[in-house]
Amino acid sequence: MRLLYITNGINGSGGLERVLSIKASILADKLGYEVAIMVLNNAHQDTFYNFSSKIKMYSISVIGNPKTYIKNYIQGVKSVLDKFKPEVISVCDDGLKGFFFPILFKKKIPVIYERHASVNLNFNRGNSTLISKLKFKIQLVLMRWAAKKFDRFVVLTHGNLKEWKSNNLMVIPNPLSFYPKAIANRSVKRVIAVGSHSYNKGYDLLLDSWVKVIKTNPEWKLAVYGKKDEQNTYLNLSKSLNLEKSVDFFDPVNDIQAEYLNSSIMVLPSRSEGFGMVLIEAMACGVPCVSFDCPEGPADIIENGKDGFLVENGNVEKLASHILKLIEEENLRVAMGVKARENVKRFLPVVIVKQWDELFTDLIK
Repeated sequence: MRLLYITNGINGSGGLERVLSIKASILADKLGYEVAIMVLNNAHQDTFYNFSSKIKMYSISVIGNPKTYIKNYIQGVKSVLDKFKPEVISVCDDGLKGFFFPILFKKKIPVIYERHASVNLNFNRGNSTLISKLKFKIQLVLMRWAAKKFDRFVVLTHGNLKEWKSNNLMVIPNPLSFYPKAIANRSVKRVIAVGSHSYNKGYDLLLDSWVKVIKTNPEWKLAVYGKKDEQNTYLNLSKSLNLEKSVDFFDPVNDIQAEYLNSSIMVLPSRSEGFGMVLIEAMACGVPCVSFDCPEGPADIIENGKDGFLVENGNVEKLASHILKLIEEENLRVAMGVKARENVKRFLPVVIVKQWDELFTDLIK
């Protein structure tokens, strides 16, 4: 089967890139698919994650004003379709243009849309103006209308189903990136957080909660891994809160597994999530997680009170108290870590990619 993924780029360190590297590579290497990935402006070079050498890469050039950009995009996509002749197309583009693919390219072959973000992301930008909020609402109306044009519209969690109004919806979660033989010993006095430095990731809320944590546990450290913003917003906030000795900020690393294994607790302070890849990664390493119960991912992953904690979204006091509970009760965090590692097996690649294979096969019957 010839499968074409269409996305903006695969050279970043985000969840979409990681997931695509896993799925596409297994389909190409293990299931005999002819897989191609189309990106924009050579955003397939110097990839952060590894992709199978069997995958064909296509890049189209899109530059200039909106009119020129769209013209170049349409011409470029048509060229790739003519060259590769896919039997199934999967659009992995959370931008507005991705939603109009079935309308712009009226192909008789099945077209899937993979939604990797919650629509809440559009409304959680911290300094959104009234005009920008109105713009996002108009975009959402257009997106919900266009979503109905796809043969299947795939979301990551059951919570995401509530965001869309269509009869072509289905849920396929993200697959695990790894499931190591080793597990975290959970005795090191280190809490880890992973994600880019954006308002949506909630690091301001995490730092506020950390102030409360170290009042009684000053020997514990917080390690934050993720791409920093240009303004160094959270590094500066950490300094203003006098947290420099207990909080360390690191750039993204390829071997994030090693960092989970060297941690006792994982915390996710996001205001919204499309899924929560970092949660299942930490759990696979036996690390219990404390997460805001934000829309629309963590509730599908964490079994509250059994393999981790779900905290009222945005409640800094409760985030701190649940981190403290795991810090102060080692037996609890060990037990939760064991349970987390077992429960997360439902996200193993062999389980998730099988669901994709069944979907693709069903669509071309």
